[in-house]
Amino acid sequence: METLTIARPDDWHLHLRDGAALADVVHWSAARFGRAIIMPNLTPPLTTTDAVAAYRERILAARPAGSRFEPLMTLYLTDNTPAREIERAAATGFIHAVKLYPAGATTNSDSGVTDLRRCDEALAAIAEHDLTLCLHGEVTHPETDIFDREAVFLDERLAPLLDRHRHLRVVLEHLTTATAVDFVRQGPERLGATITPQHLLMNRNDLLAGGIRPHHYCLPILKREGDRAALLEAATSGHPRFFLGTDSAPHAQSAKEDACGCAGIFTAPLAIELYAEAFEQAGALDRLEGFASHFGADFYGLPRATDTLTLTRQARRLPDTLPYGDARIVPLRAGGTIDWSLASDPQTESA
Repeated sequence: METLTIARPDDWHLHLRDGAALADVVHWSAARFGRAIIMPNLTPPLTTTDAVAAYRERILAARPAGSRFEPLMTLYLTDNTPAREIERAAATGFIHAVKLYPAGATTNSDSGVTDLRRCDEALAAIAEHDLTLCLHGEVTHPETDIFDREAVFLDERLAPLLDRHRHLRVVLEHLTTATAVDFVRQGPERLGATITPQHLLMNRNDLLAGGIRPHHYCLPILKREGDRAALLEAATSGHPRFFLGTDSAPHAQSAKEDACGCAGIFTAPLAIELYAEAFEQAGALDRLEGFASHFGADFYGLPRATDTLTLTRQARRLPDTLPYGDARIVPLRAGGTIDWSLASDPQTESA
């Protein structure tokens, strides 16, 4: 297969940051995706509808000329988010989800939730107003090994949450383990999950073997090869509750290559191409469209895309660094190659 045309995909988990770097980041996603669920963990976090609305306007202004890329916004959940703020968010029509970060779990999550039971009123409102709860599924207590934090979260936090709130639609983001795959498969129809390209293509050897590779460090952290294989099987299975979410998370090169480097992998410049590579390795390119373009929209109750995106089998080399505001950023596979490239794209000229 030398070309692959699919309905334009959507990214159901994306970080765009803010300020001077925003325009250097958003065009990569706009060239590949029609829509994206935008994460609210800015500094300060987007805990009010007004703050989310203002950020959305900045994203729209930063899009390339002529782009139709649509940011689907999220509200940042705290222990004290009132139900009336959930109602306000739902009324906008452009806020589609509420994001739950366990406090301290990842970048800019210090304002996150310390106890899910403190959020029961807000969680009930999320279900009542037909929003989606997107959650970072890891516990943060220090006695739990970092490689076990996802599995512990499923038992200690997510299972009771789903039992208490039986009408709540939940997306367990960036799955990393075979245990999480099984949990989603056995869960209710209102439980979906996103899978990143890095977790489909890499395991923890790619982070740690032969020396620490800071640009492969993300949270949840890369796991064992058996976990990677289980994720790839789930993504390529055609199961409608597993769908695309890049978790592309930009950080300046200096913030990654540091004594305490930031978690996050910048995949936006080659995101859909990486998924194509993973699906081709599994002999399942014919199933990429469902995973990338259909299942997420169906789960969120949004229309599927009617335009298309075409990939061609044309290898390209990734640059060592890219602009990022007044700094530089290192994309995944910097200096290396990817076998797939975007064909001419009428949506934007900024690929």
